[in-house]
Amino acid sequence: MRIIVLGAGHVGRAIVDALYEEHEVTVIDTDAERLQDLADRYDVRTVEGNGTTKRVIKEAGVQNCSLFIASTSREEANLVSAMLVKKLSRAMVVVRTTSVEYLDAWREREIDVDFMVSSELETANAISGLIGIPAARQTDVFADGQVQIVEFDVPASAALTFTPLREAELPADSKVAAILRGDQLLRPDGNAEIRPHDRIVVIASPSAARAWSRAMSADQERVDDIVVFGAGRMGTTIARVLLDRGIRIRFVEGRAERALEVAAELPQARVFHASAFDPEFFARERIGNTTAAVFALNDDPGNLFSAVLAKEHGVKLTIALAHDQSSLQVYERGGVDVAINPRQVIAEELVRFGHDPRIRQIAMLDDDRFEILDLTVRAESELAGTRFEDLPKTGSVIGAIVRGGSPIFPGGDDVLKAGDRVIVFVESRRASIVERVL
Repeated sequence: MRIIVLGAGHVGRAIVDALYEEHEVTVIDTDAERLQDLADRYDVRTVEGNGTTKRVIKEAGVQNCSLFIASTSREEANLVSAMLVKKLSRAMVVVRTTSVEYLDAWREREIDVDFMVSSELETANAISGLIGIPAARQTDVFADGQVQIVEFDVPASAALTFTPLREAELPADSKVAAILRGDQLLRPDGNAEIRPHDRIVVIASPSAARAWSRAMSADQERVDDIVVFGAGRMGTTIARVLLDRGIRIRFVEGRAERALEVAAELPQARVFHASAFDPEFFARERIGNTTAAVFALNDDPGNLFSAVLAKEHGVKLTIALAHDQSSLQVYERGGVDVAINPRQVIAEELVRFGHDPRIRQIAMLDDDRFEILDLTVRAESELAGTRFEDLPKTGSVIGAIVRGGSPIFPGGDDVLKAGDRVIVFVESRRASIVERVL
């Protein structure tokens, strides 16, 4: 497939990294240094210039393009380039937006592109999934909410350790998809053991995912009261999603005018005009009594400082947005419980359009080292009709299947069937092999 990616920033780079080996990729950007960095690392063609102009779009080869992904942080540029591509080619056009309003307009067919994805909404949904699994490092929902992917760091006090998986009392309707021990990936067969400080990936039903969370940490309570620091576009989108789940929301916003605007927009939430760095405010409003806090400020140092301050005052679960990928490790060392990079979240959603059309969803784990794929087994697949016990040992794991609209967490005697919708854990470098054989 010939793919054009507009934007060579973090999102564009993640898209290229996932797609360049299987496709002919061209990247457009105005920044020559960014393009050179991509060209040095990947086998891709680059075009320097303004992607909102017909000349540059044509130079990139839009006439022969199958997929155009507009992934810059400037949504107006994305939309202008997308409209040009729709006029000049038959390519599928996918647009990244930072505006829920644009997303609503697209859903109402007022914007003529094939797909539009909101980084704010995708991040809000990711946080919403985490709220129900307090012990999780990362989580994602597949198959219309019927299957949950959960990544845990195993604490020293966790149950289920030092017991072969075939003998361990694992939560029903779940499967261990991977055990990561340092840089080593261990195949989770019946003889494998989970050990303290391992990182594990579990594919489970939502109720089983919560059971795994309790097994990883006994110190949990229902999250129904959340403080959101930062009432910008990202913070308010997160709040709307959580409010729809019946969770009480308090905002902390340092700009007086914005605090008033949000109070009018979201009357269900309490809004405080205060600094996210004021320990007296934390003490006065008993911020430490809340079960979770989300830090959606516009700068990473501010998110880190505020999260550490919240921890000092007793907040049990801290979720901080990392606008720079390099901040993720700093957050972890600083004691932040969960760090989310919105650019990585949106990149995962955009990448799936460059994969096999059968793939409905994709998630990337461990700095893109692994992928979770949601795809349907072809009638002509060589593996259709095979018992799970007899499937080839390729390093991938089918953690769940959806058959007749219902999820199944297969055992060795279950049989893979054509038409099954499978949720597969696989190393990213082997993802194309899995697509071909299924």
